[in-house]
Amino acid sequence: MAQLLLEVLSEEIPARMQARATDDLKRLVTQGLKEAGLDFVDAAAFATPRRLALVVEGLPEQQPDVSEERRGPQVGAPDKAIEGFLGAVGLTIDQCETREVKGKEFYFAVIEKKGRATADVLAELLPDALMALPWPKSMRWGSGQTRWVRPLHSILCLFAGAVVPIELAEITADERTTGHRFMAPDAFAVKDFADYREKLLAAKVVLDPGERAEIIKAGAENIAKSEGYVLRDDPGLLAEVAGLVEWPVPLMGVIDDAFMEVPAEVLTSSMRAHQKYFALESKDGKLAPRFITVANRETEDNGKAVIAGNERVLRARLADARFFWDTDRKAPLESRVAKLEEIVFHAKLGTVAEKVNRMESLAAELCQFIPGADRDKARSAAHLAKADLTTGMVGEFPDLQGLMGRYYALQDGESVDVADAIAQHYSPAGPNDSCPSAPTAMAVALSDKIDSLVGFFAIDEKPTGSRDPFALRRAALGVIRIVTENGLRLPLALVFGGAERAYGESRTAFKGELDPADLLAFFADRLKVQMREKGVRHDLIEAVFATPKPEGGPEDDLVRLLARVAALADFLGTEDGANLLTAYKRAANIVTIEEKKDKKTYDGEIARDLLEQEEEGTLFEALDLARGRLDALLAAENFTGAMEELATLRAPVDAFFDSVTVNCDNADLRANRLRLLGHIRAALNQVADFSRIEG
Repeated sequence: MAQLLLEVLSEEIPARMQARATDDLKRLVTQGLKEAGLDFVDAAAFATPRRLALVVEGLPEQQPDVSEERRGPQVGAPDKAIEGFLGAVGLTIDQCETREVKGKEFYFAVIEKKGRATADVLAELLPDALMALPWPKSMRWGSGQTRWVRPLHSILCLFAGAVVPIELAEITADERTTGHRFMAPDAFAVKDFADYREKLLAAKVVLDPGERAEIIKAGAENIAKSEGYVLRDDPGLLAEVAGLVEWPVPLMGVIDDAFMEVPAEVLTSSMRAHQKYFALESKDGKLAPRFITVANRETEDNGKAVIAGNERVLRARLADARFFWDTDRKAPLESRVAKLEEIVFHAKLGTVAEKVNRMESLAAELCQFIPGADRDKARSAAHLAKADLTTGMVGEFPDLQGLMGRYYALQDGESVDVADAIAQHYSPAGPNDSCPSAPTAMAVALSDKIDSLVGFFAIDEKPTGSRDPFALRRAALGVIRIVTENGLRLPLALVFGGAERAYGESRTAFKGELDPADLLAFFADRLKVQMREKGVRHDLIEAVFATPKPEGGPEDDLVRLLARVAALADFLGTEDGANLLTAYKRAANIVTIEEKKDKKTYDGEIARDLLEQEEEGTLFEALDLARGRLDALLAAENFTGAMEELATLRAPVDAFFDSVTVNCDNADLRANRLRLLGHIRAALNQVADFSRIEG
């Protein structure tokens, strides 16, 4: 068994593209190997800013020999048919076998294919794989026509220790590579992956991005600890910076005290977005007047010049941020609301100012479903929620929208409830983001998300496949989290109707029309995704969503729905529940088949005088009693009690199926028994649509 080692050295590959590129390179090459019949033991890909590398272990040095059989025409077939077959397989008639198939003789060609040398296969496979890498952006350079993410410098390609001379962009592969661009630029030869990795390290290149991230984190933490500070955790920035350096050297710089009066989030955003600096905190959790930058090389002065240069650049950045902070505060937030008329939310849905008007109305209406919510506060917060979009600070740092609105609202004398609602109305922005829990914040956050969902669904701008340009999946998950984590009894269908009316009442010439069932189905899909992560079965959610609520109409109360799902899951986990589900499916299948055959339904009243057997009468009485009790239990939202009531049906249902023949010769008796089965189906469907439950 042999090893394949491939490295492509280029100009700097953007950090955001590196992880995807390693996955794609590994996938394309290993897929090609499998299609060529070449098994392997393991494969791993790596990336640095200047190189992509792949190692595949345990490859055979030659493809296996294969034998292929092809059946030809029947013996005695026309000459042209036989000649065509012989030409296709490349054999003469004497080299073919004749075999009997179902009493007739046919020609058979047995083609022996000798496996090719793996090196020859790789010479064809690897250039195609490299050219097939799906870069988000690519470029041409020089006079060549090859497109790649960045100009190529060299290619290293070894199989079983020998060079595979593949060619790409007029570069022919050999056994050589180079180290760090500045500290070890000379070329050197390698013989295998272990030698390659060892020599790269000696040449100041850490190949594995995970190792680089660990070096950065450990070094930054040690420097911070030495000054009495703590490194702020930022996995996204850590991964990005690890993609910017081949030889990471963490260094600490100082933030001028003059900038520390600016909100900490502004300083952090400026350092993170523009400079890729790590923030530090004091032991009390406040932003420290220090930052960590990561150099890509060691210097003779131990980084003093690098630190000084970064501090100088940061001063200029933070001076801009302080300017925006000082300038924005000269005008009250209220004065900025009118400028939202200049910002288009969507061509068919109007301006941001019109969205704010709808949010005010909807937030106030939502207060009736949010304990402790104040309609006036909700209106005020919704009115000011988007005003900071017109500030200089948010224009420079878009990730601070909402947060800056809070600072400016507090300065203007708004209540803490209103200011916090402005800051939190975009939340939760993702699965790891905290959820609003204060009444005013919940009302405004829900109004923002529901307004967007209703509007875009009404104009048929729904997510399709992986395409979701308006982040509607995230908005729906946000609504679900706010509702379920805070236990809000929110009738979604009613709220959707109110949001749609707000569109009609706004100044926008609204042409859309909402299908509430469509939007509820979308919520059901999002709820299944969220609950799956918590171990909740998707079919149980479907079963409950398909069950009408007590007052009629589709279930749209998420808290009630999840309570019913939890009770249903517990019930089906018992022996009674599992057996009753089996009995339900048996009853439903029989009724469905017979209804289709007879072209009629069996959901009518049961004739007591036709209940001949004791088991029929017992089941009838049990169903009649259970259905009445179930209505009361479900109306009281006692779902555990409803499941216990269902459990009482197990014995009479089992006895019925053990002793009663449904499709008997007596037509009236048969119809009555089918109606009895229909009542079993109806009773269980009061709790959930059992037909949607798997198993």
